[in-house]
Order: sequence, then structure tokens, then C-alpha cells
Amino acid sequence: MSSRILALCGSLRRASMNAALLRASARLAPAGMRIELFDGLAALPLFNPDLEAEMPTAASRLQAAVREHDALLIASPEYAHGVTAVIKNALDWLVGDVDFPGKPVAIFNASPRSLHAAASLREILTTMSATLVADACLDLPLRGRGMNEQDIVDSPHAAAIRAALVKLAEGTRAA
Repeated sequence: MSSRILALCGSLRRASMNAALLRASARLAPAGMRIELFDGLAALPLFNPDLEAEMPTAASRLQAAVREHDALLIASPEYAHGVTAVIKNALDWLVGDVDFPGKPVAIFNASPRSLHAAASLREILTTMSATLVADACLDLPLRGRGMNEQDIVDSPHAAAIRAALVKLAEGTRAA
């Protein structure tokens, strides 16, 4: 059985370690899993419930992508002990989406020092009725090492990433 995973990066930086981690994850995915990095988070307007009546194109595109994928994989840095505005805004646009509750989600954390954001992200996702696949969540010590996508693929962390993705596939089938 194949699974389609939508990856969301909470950083808009060109050299984002979290984006590199998600791209590496796509390359390390087990057979039958396809990971697609969503490229439209920068285009999302700030969440405003008044806009939901005539949903902005960028928000509709995000909701459609979530609907079309079996699970989400989120990697996001921590800013000032919290989740980034980028990922929080994206999740705010998904709160009212009837297709989101029960969606399997895994969180990859590129810095084990990012304790507050990871906990906050788990709380937000639980509140939104996502199915957090705990065994597929992964904390990796990548931040500050100057690693790129290829370095991650070639690193000793590749086995842990593959194992977490297998758990996400299992969690997706169970949902």
C-alpha cells in the first residue's frame, strides 16, 4: 500500500535546516511512500476568520493538499520558545477544515534544544484532533552543524529517519 505524505516546513529561510531535513526525508522514504514538500506557506495571508467565506487561494490550496495526502510531516524551528508564525498560521487555516481531524501527523525536530516549540506543536495538533503518530516523531541534533540535504542523507541519522517514516506509514494505515 502506498502513502502520500505532505511535508510542512515552519521556516521560510532558503538555507533552512528543517527544509533540508524534509527534502532528505523524501529521498529516504521507504518504498511506496511519497513525501511532497508544500511550497505555498509563504503565500498564506495571516489567518482571519472573516476571509473564510471567500477562502484565499493560498489557503484553499493548502486545504486541498492536506485532503489529497494521507498524512503530514512537520519540521519547524523554535523561535522565542514557541512555534514559528509560519507553521502556526498554516495550522490556523486548517482548524476549520473538516478533512483535518484524524489526519496522521509526525513531527521532526532538527534541534533537540527546541523543547518548547515541539511541545507547543504537539498541543496545537492534539487540540485540532490530529492523530499524532508518536513513534514517528523524531528529534535530531542537526542544528548548527552546517548540514545540507545530501549530508543528512549520508549521515548516521538516515537510519533513524527511515525508521520514523516506516512508523508514519504504519500509523497512516492504522488511521
